[in-house]
This record gives sequence, structure tokens and C-alpha cells, in this order.
Amino acid sequence: MATNGLTNGHGSRNGSQQVDEVGGQPTAPDIFKASSVAEIQATLAQLNDQDASVTPRLDTLIASQKDLSRELGRLDLLRAHLGSQAVTTRTISNGMLSNAASTANRISSAVKKLDLEQSRVKATLDVVEQVAELKACVLGVTGSMGAPQDWETAASYLNRASKIPKEIVNGQFAEEIVPTAEVPDPPSVTLNNASESLCGLFLREFEKAAKEGDGAKVTRFFKLFPLIGRSDVGLDVYGRYVCQGVASRARTNLNAGTGGNQRKEGFFYANALTKLFEHIAQIIDGHGGLVERHYGVGRMVRVIERLQSEADVQGGIILETWGDERNVDRKLTDIKSYAFSFLVQSFLPVPKGSTGTPRANSPASRDVAAGRNSEDEGVDMKEVDGILSETAVMLGRWSLYSRFLATKCRSPQSDDDADDDSPLLSLPPLLTTSNLSKKISDRLIDPFNAMTTFFFRRSVEKSFQLDEPPPDLSLNPTKPLPSNPPYITSAVDDVMYIVNKVLQRSLATSQRAVVSGVVPTIARVLGSDFIGMIQRKLRDESYPKPVIQGGLPPEDKIIAFLVLINNLDIATDYIKRIVSTRVDTSTTTASLDTEEGPSAPLTDLFPFDHDSIFISTTLKSLETTFETKTSELITDALAVAFNNIVRPRLRPILSDAFRDIDYNLTSTELATIAQEVSEQDNIDPTLTATDDIVKRRFEYSWETLTKPLKRLLTSRNWERLLTSTCNSLSKTLEKRIWGFHERINEIGAVRLERDIAGIIGIVVRGAKYGLRDSFLKCSQICLIMNMEEEEWDEVVKGGGEDDGGVVWRLDFDERSRARGMVLEED
Repeated sequence: MATNGLTNGHGSRNGSQQVDEVGGQPTAPDIFKASSVAEIQATLAQLNDQDASVTPRLDTLIASQKDLSRELGRLDLLRAHLGSQAVTTRTISNGMLSNAASTANRISSAVKKLDLEQSRVKATLDVVEQVAELKACVLGVTGSMGAPQDWETAASYLNRASKIPKEIVNGQFAEEIVPTAEVPDPPSVTLNNASESLCGLFLREFEKAAKEGDGAKVTRFFKLFPLIGRSDVGLDVYGRYVCQGVASRARTNLNAGTGGNQRKEGFFYANALTKLFEHIAQIIDGHGGLVERHYGVGRMVRVIERLQSEADVQGGIILETWGDERNVDRKLTDIKSYAFSFLVQSFLPVPKGSTGTPRANSPASRDVAAGRNSEDEGVDMKEVDGILSETAVMLGRWSLYSRFLATKCRSPQSDDDADDDSPLLSLPPLLTTSNLSKKISDRLIDPFNAMTTFFFRRSVEKSFQLDEPPPDLSLNPTKPLPSNPPYITSAVDDVMYIVNKVLQRSLATSQRAVVSGVVPTIARVLGSDFIGMIQRKLRDESYPKPVIQGGLPPEDKIIAFLVLINNLDIATDYIKRIVSTRVDTSTTTASLDTEEGPSAPLTDLFPFDHDSIFISTTLKSLETTFETKTSELITDALAVAFNNIVRPRLRPILSDAFRDIDYNLTSTELATIAQEVSEQDNIDPTLTATDDIVKRRFEYSWETLTKPLKRLLTSRNWERLLTSTCNSLSKTLEKRIWGFHERINEIGAVRLERDIAGIIGIVVRGAKYGLRDSFLKCSQICLIMNMEEEEWDEVVKGGGEDDGGVVWRLDFDERSRARGMVLEED
């Protein structure tokens, strides 16, 4: 019947729409638009289908309505019970708890009132007690300052009164209670007057005791100033007192050398400055506990500021007098005008027609040096060295003094926060802004850097002027060498001694500004003058050029050239050792016998901020820069030595080793030759083809070539030269092996492999095993020639690597070519 309801009347469209919303089916065609019976029947069938699907769902909803009604009834019942419980709760709250709440509120209010009254009573009692204490202090101060003149007691009463709050002292209650007939003034006025009176009295007594030199009375009145609230006055008068002692002691020390030669000799001014710093340090260390105990922690800094002001004056006098006495300004002027004629002339181009510049120790050089005596006399190196040593001592003492003051001026909080393993200090402002610090920079650090630059460069120049090569060196291996290796000229030891001395003296100053100025200067002079001079000698004086085309260079040129290469290698090793002994903080090595004493870890010499890291980086930069320059020059020089001395001999050595050697002999022919050799003892072995003839020939020629060079060169230089030689020899040997193509049988291939292995063994004997890698291609050619067919097949199948894990240096074509070198037997 639902179908009829959905299709009758004008509501059919809405009904159809409702079915669509419920069933989710597509909207049925409008029956009123049907134009045929078929369309009407189709529409009716579709409506029947929708009715069949919607009806069961509607029945399910109707069936579930009973459960829903039951649950709603239960909710209504629970709501009724909840209402009754709410009514009961309100009844209990209004009837039973309201009385208890009101009672609790009354009790709480009464307790608060009682607490307020107690606090007011306590505050009143405190005020009364403080006023009573104030009155006792006022009377005590007045009484003690009367006839008894007990200044300690009066000061203690003032100290007690200072602990009473100002609002109590200046309050109306105290002004009414405290004054008496004997002391009618208000308490604040009485206390201020007493404090002023005692302060003036203490000042007079302190100054009187200071003039009389009564240390006990000075200490007595010094301790009373903080008790009367005049700590700043006490610290100031004490500062003036100790500064008078510092000034008197400094004048005495400076005047000790008047009228004698003490000022001109030794370290007089350095000792005077040291005594000044030591005296101040003793005062700070000895009196610091007394000041902090009576004036408070950190109050000693005010005294230190006064002492530093006096140190500025006295230290400035010492530095000015030292500069005038030592003629420092005149020395700086002479240094700036020094021309370094020897170095400049050494780098000038050689005139045409000249056979070379004379040797450094030749008569010509000595004549030239004699002509420069007037220039040398202008700057006395001994005086410059003495000034530098004295300046280094003064800078070192200034550094110790600065470290001491930085430690004393460091706040307690920084002491607690500092890491015990690496405490970093910072210069206090009283030092960085002091006049003495500026004078130290202007009168000591700047002249020290300038004089050190001159001293080092002049020492380098003098070392090359007096340079002497090792005597009686020879390339003849049978002639013994007169001295022990390494064979270097005297300039290397002299210059490196000066490098060590200058570095040690600069580090001993513990001044970052000194090291940052001196170390780059050392690197620059070593690079331009020291290395430049050796480079010029390698190029102009000792270049191993053959006299005739195809011959060998003269023996003296070869020896001089090799010695100069040794100079660079040993100098690099010296620099590494000098730097490492100072950068490595785990060891403390003794320095040379200089005035500066033994070296110390950088963290001890440079404790401020991160100076030690900067110094370490600067020293390593010196080492790196020098090693880079020497390595480049050594590489170029060894390349020249190889090309002019070694390479021309390699091909003749191999030619002589394989001379008259036939690798195509059969076993019968070899046995016949061996029999002839055994029957003829006097036969020349070089004319036969015995098993080890190639090895013996090569060993003789190789030793003749390399032994003279090896015993003159340093081990590192020899390794570099041998590496280049192996690379070239391996290529020459490889070409010779390829030259035996189809001129070798199976027995000859075994003999050739044995000969090649013998040559390689001789070359790398006593050297690094890695040198064998240069001959891998030669060894692999021989290996392939002697392979069995099965092994060769595996190599062909394996490509770049066979079953044995061999990495081939030969490509596939070269391996095939090597396999085809051996003639097949008929």
C-alpha cells in the first residue's frame, strides 16, 4: 500500500523524494510525465523496488523504539532520585554546617588580631631595645672620649651604633629618650661629631706614628678607621703610608749605582725594577690579610690602586733612566739605518763574465767584510744583545707582577667559578690603564721587537759571512770521511742557535705582543735571507753542471750541492725540535745557557685569557711556513741532482748489466757454458752468462753510483733521491724487458725473472719496502711470462684481478703482450 501512497495525488513527487532520502536510491521518473504504458510500468516497478528496500528498515526502527523508551524511563527515574538527594544536601548544609563555619570564621579573625598585636608588641620591644642600645653607645662614646681617652672602646661603641637602623637613630622617640643632661644633642648629631673627632684624632696619630716609624701604633690606628665608619679614609692614609715606603726604597735602589759603573754593567736597572715589584708584592701579600680582616674582603684593591699609582711613577723613572743610560733611542736609530750590505750584495745578479761569486770564507769575502768594519762598528752586537737580555728580564718581571696583581684583584666569585685545571686570568683595569703599562709598551716592547729583528737578521748575515763547509769530503767511497754526519755548513748550527736563543728570550718575556711581533719576523728572515741565501748558492755557486756534454759535474760542485741540500733538511729538523719543545706542555726542557733560564710550559708563561693557545698557534705557523719553503726547495734541488748526477748513469748501468746476456739459450747450452766456467778459473766473469752475472754487474755499478751520494746525504734526502731514482729506473728497466720480445725462451724467462728480482732487491736494500711498488710492472711482466697455461687462463677470465688477489698494474693489452714475449719451443 506504500506504493499507492507514494504514487497517488500531487504529493507523489515529495514522497518520491522522501524515499530517496531514506533509501539513498536514485529519484524515480515522474509518472505524470510518462507518455506510454511501458514508461508507466517501468516507473511503477522501480517504485516497488524502493518500497521493498525501505519497508524493512522502517520496521527495524519501529522495533528499536521500545528499547529507547525504556532507557528514557530509566533516566527520568534517576533524575527524580538525584533531585531528592540535592534537597537533602541543601538541608544538611543550611542546618548543620553553617554554625560550624561561622564559629571557625570568628576564631580565625581572633587569631589574626592576636598575631597582629604580638607583632606590634615585638616591634615595640625591638625599638625600645635598639633605643636603649643607642643610648648606651652614645653614653659610652662620650665617656670613653673623656678623661679615659680609650679610643678603642669609643670606636667599638661607634661600631655598635652603626649597626642600629638609621630610622631608629633619626626617629623622634630616640631624640626624646637618648639625650641626657651630659649629652643633650640628638643621638645622630652626637655620633657624627664623635666620628669626625675620632677620625681627625686617628689621622694625626697615624701620621705621627708613620713619621716615627712606629709600626705597632700604625697598625693600632689603622684598625680603628673601619670601626668609626671611615674605611675609605683609613685605606687612603694607609695607601699613602705604604707608597712613601715604596718611593723611598725605589730611590735608594736607584741611587745605589750613582757614581760607579754599576749602571753600565750587568742588569742594574732590571734589578731595580725587580726590587720595586717585589717590594710592592711583599706589601700586598703581607698586609692583605690585615686589611681584609678589618676592612672586608676585596677592600685591598683600593690599596693596590694606590700602590700601582706609585709604581707608575717609580717604574717610569727607572725606565726613563735606563733608556737614557743605555742610549736606546740612539741604538734604534743606528739599527734602522743599518744596510745589511752582505745580504743585499749576495742577492744581486752575478756580473757577466764572472765565474761565480766567491765562497763565504774565501779571501775575497774576508776582504769585503774588512771593508765593512766601519758599518759594523756603528752597531755593537754585544751591546744590542745585552740590552735585549736586560729588556727580557724586565718584561718577564712585569709579567710576573701583572699575574700577581691579577690574582689578588680577582673577585671571590670568579675564584669559586674558575676551573682548577685551567684557570684563566684577566688583566685588571688598574694595570691596563696604568701609565707604567703604556711605558712598558713604548719603552720596552717596541724597542725589544725592533732590536730583536735586527739582532736576528744581523746574526744570520754574520753566520753566512763566516760560513764554512765540512772539510775533506770526498765522493770516493774508499776514502774515509773526516767527521760524523750530517754534513752541513757551519751557518746552519749558528743560525739555529740564534733562532733558539731569540725564541727562548721572547717567550721568557711572557708578553703576547712580543711573541706576535718576533715570531713572524723570524719566519720572514728565515724564508727570505736564510733559505734565500742557500737557494742562491745552489743556483749560482754549486750548481752541478757538467763541464763537457754528456759528462758528470765536477766533484767539488756535487759535494757542495749535496751539503747545501743537507742544510735545508737539518734546518727543518732543528725548527721542528725547537718548536715542539715549547709547544708540548707535558715536558719542560732546559734551554741553552742564556740569562732567561729554563723554558716552561706555555700555560705557565702566558696565563692570561687564551694567550697560550695563540702563542702555540703562532709557533706552529713558524714551523709550517719554514717546512713548506724548505720542502719545495729540497724537491727542486734533488730533482737537479737526479737529472745531472744520477739519471745519466742509469741507462749505462743497465746496459752494462745485461751486456752479452742471451735469454734464448737452451738448457744444454747453459750446461756447456757452466762447465767451461768451472774448468777455467781465470776466465773473466763479465764475459760469461752465469746465473748471477747480471746481478753482480748491476750491484757493482749501483754501489759505485749510489754509495758516495748516500753517505753524504741525510737519510731523508737520500730516501727522496732514491724514490726519484727508482721511478726512473723502473721505467728504463721496463723498456729493456719489452726489448726482449721474441728473444727469450722458457728457461730464459725464468732467468730474466731471477735477474729482475735481483736488481730490485739491490735497489731497495736497506730502504723502505714501499719502493718495490715502483717496479711492480717489471715484476708482473716476468710473472706473466712464467705462468702456466691454467694460471694464464684464470687471469684472462678474472679481468683486473685474479684468484690470488693480485692488483695488476698492466692493462689487458700489456698482459697479452707480455704473454707473447716467450718463444714457443718446436
